[in-house]
Amino acid sequence: MFTLKRTETSTQEIKKSRFVAICAPVPDEQAAKAFLAQHSDPTANHNCWAWRIGQAYRFNDDGEPSGTAGKPILAAIDGQALDHVVVVVTRWFGGILLGSGGLIRAYGGTAALCLRAAEKIEMIETVRATIACDFADLALIKARLLARDVTIASETFTDKGPVMTVDMRKDEADGILAMVTDLSRGRAVISTED
Repeated sequence: MFTLKRTETSTQEIKKSRFVAICAPVPDEQAAKAFLAQHSDPTANHNCWAWRIGQAYRFNDDGEPSGTAGKPILAAIDGQALDHVVVVVTRWFGGILLGSGGLIRAYGGTAALCLRAAEKIEMIETVRATIACDFADLALIKARLLARDVTIASETFTDKGPVMTVDMRKDEADGILAMVTDLSRGRAVISTED
């Protein structure tokens, strides 16, 4: 899955109607709603939109015939394997009716054009773990974690030894935690957050 790096805009004119698509990355539903409120143009005839955040998604035809605007925008998001993304396509009517097929192509095509132009970044699922180890093992464990691109979110020291909170790729977590166990000869206490 991918998400967008930043907001992007694309414009098309189709049979005298002007279509402007604006897409952006969003962390949650509230951010998507705020984006839509900020980027919908009240002077336009239609502000149709869609967003996807994980398994949750919404779309709106904003007065266009049912299924001719919001669904094609969502299909453009899904077609490019995007997540945590919102798209609004604003239409200023030019006087020529496009018909259902024309509307689907216009809204979906403008959204897809905008999304293709946007810079994408891969979304990597991470898992957080807490590692409590002996002082003698700390330097080696830290060096090996950093070599595996593990992020050390926090590090504290107790009377029993150092405790690190780390973030790592979910698909590599088992191997990394086995490595920590081996390096500490089984003395490290590891717990993962679900």
